[in-house]
Amino acid sequence: MEKIGFTYIVDDDPLYNFGTKKILEFTAFSEEVSYFLNGEDAFKDLNKRIQEGAPLPDIILLDINMPIMNGWEFLDQVSKTDLKHPVKIFMVSSSINQDEIDRANSYPLVAEYIVKPLTLEKVKALKSRILEQ
Repeated sequence: MEKIGFTYIVDDDPLYNFGTKKILEFTAFSEEVSYFLNGEDAFKDLNKRIQEGAPLPDIILLDINMPIMNGWEFLDQVSKTDLKHPVKIFMVSSSINQDEIDRANSYPLVAEYIVKPLTLEKVKALKSRILEQ
């Protein structure tokens, strides 16, 4: 199975990021992965890449509750940005609140809402769905 080109992981939990990194490596999910502990750092990097003409992420796995800039604020900023590259955002949260799920799905850039934890099975299934599209 082939890989996704470039992925952003945006989550403030270092333990979650470590586990996600191992799962992504094991599943050969992506050629390249960048990790950010808040939405602001991810958005700054995204803007820098746009300005420099550098490759943009194909996939963003985005947490909702983070310091500095949360997932909603990140989505609001990215929605105003001309990406010139198809980016799929997957909201990854421990919340099962239907209002949050509906809110996430109201953003055109959000491809899917995934409930944590990210497991090996969830990542394999996600990769298959992404590559089939």
